[in-house]
Amino acid sequence: MKLAELSPGDLLHRLRGQGLCLKTGPFNFRIVSPIESIAHGLRLLYADYAVVDDTQYMDFTVTLLPSPGWRTWWRAQVNFVYDGEHPFLPLPIDHAFALLEWAMNWCISTQAHQYLTLHAAVLERNGLALVLPAASGSGKSTLAAALCHRGWRLLSDELTLVSLHDVWVSPLSRPVSLKNNSLAVIDRFVPGATFTPPAHDTFKGTVCHMKVPGEQVARMDERALPAWLVFPQFVADAPAALRRRTKANSLLELCRHAFNYSVAGLEGFEALSHLVSGSACYDFSYGRLEEAVGVFEQLAHAEAA
Repeated sequence: MKLAELSPGDLLHRLRGQGLCLKTGPFNFRIVSPIESIAHGLRLLYADYAVVDDTQYMDFTVTLLPSPGWRTWWRAQVNFVYDGEHPFLPLPIDHAFALLEWAMNWCISTQAHQYLTLHAAVLERNGLALVLPAASGSGKSTLAAALCHRGWRLLSDELTLVSLHDVWVSPLSRPVSLKNNSLAVIDRFVPGATFTPPAHDTFKGTVCHMKVPGEQVARMDERALPAWLVFPQFVADAPAALRRRTKANSLLELCRHAFNYSVAGLEGFEALSHLVSGSACYDFSYGRLEEAVGVFEQLAHAEAA
């Protein structure tokens, strides 16, 4: 059953009770929260995702609760609770859905050590993966949001899950996080795209999340083999420029973007080495999305040829 098949009342009942059990990529999440904006955001962005039976194994349980006491009526806040602990400081209640997305990312990046997890967007074309490692503010999520509406399938805008056994990448197919100026850019570039209401004054600025096309969500079990490793950087008004970089330097840089490289040890090093050796490595700078999309279109065509 898909989330869209739940009535608003049933969705709220599950969230306020034993939790909504949702499949996203290789993980099952149990989400518990009485906060209505959480229910609204899930209905808006996760309508195409499978609701799984709560008797199945849940990888993570994410609980978001209003702060108790006087905070319930003055400057209300939301808390993320995991195994009885509070990993984050409370946030304003209107940041609740953004906090849900950040909490889900935190669960994966800190605990899913069966994968080498990279801070990178990743998309697929013809079975091959384009991996875009970059720090926050580089424009990787903006680029991913644009590409997934121009012939590429989104696997993730934030976390690249690399198998330690065969280096294939598993999709998460979760909503795309956009912030500040990129909100208006993508709104113009993808007319009719679905966004959550913006959360203002977060630690990242103004943030909202964009819905992934349903046909891409339906393929969340289809993995991809890395073929391109591209380090993007947004430069205002700059022409799109793709430049080759050495594999040795790419390996060193990629290590910096791995959340659990030290935990994975030798397996992690070997996975990164295989990923880099099997991929064409580039630096990429861009200032306009149409030009950027054209560059990646040429890259995909060259591989197909």
